[in-house]
Amino acid sequence: MMLYNTIFNQFYDQVKSSINDGTFAKLTLAKTIGDTELKNIYVRLHILETGGYNFALTSRYKTEELETFHTVDETLMVLRSYIQNPFTTALLFTTEKDLTFKVNKKNTGSLIEQAPTFKHASPVLLEMIDKGIIKL
Repeated sequence: MMLYNTIFNQFYDQVKSSINDGTFAKLTLAKTIGDTELKNIYVRLHILETGGYNFALTSRYKTEELETFHTVDETLMVLRSYIQNPFTTALLFTTEKDLTFKVNKKNTGSLIEQAPTFKHASPVLLEMIDKGIIKL
């Protein structure tokens, strides 16, 4: 039973709203359970030639990095598949706040809000706003 799913969905809703309100800076999966091959996953915005956007996921392993591209909805599924396998933490950095999703040993999720680390939104997001892909 994945007790953290509802909380993770709330976390991901915050990811989507940070893009729509122009505050998204960075998204990372971190803190693995034990020593794993996969060390982190970095999620960046990626502008499509068609004028929309999706996400570029960089999976950083001990010996290599792999980049994959996913729609916004696919990204939710992909990231969820890595929670507890092997990641216990997802970090959303926005210009308004840092939001940390954590899952504990009992599979319970929690959200922790902190002061923002980044003063500026992601350069790709700023470009998306410039190009009218995101309308503030």
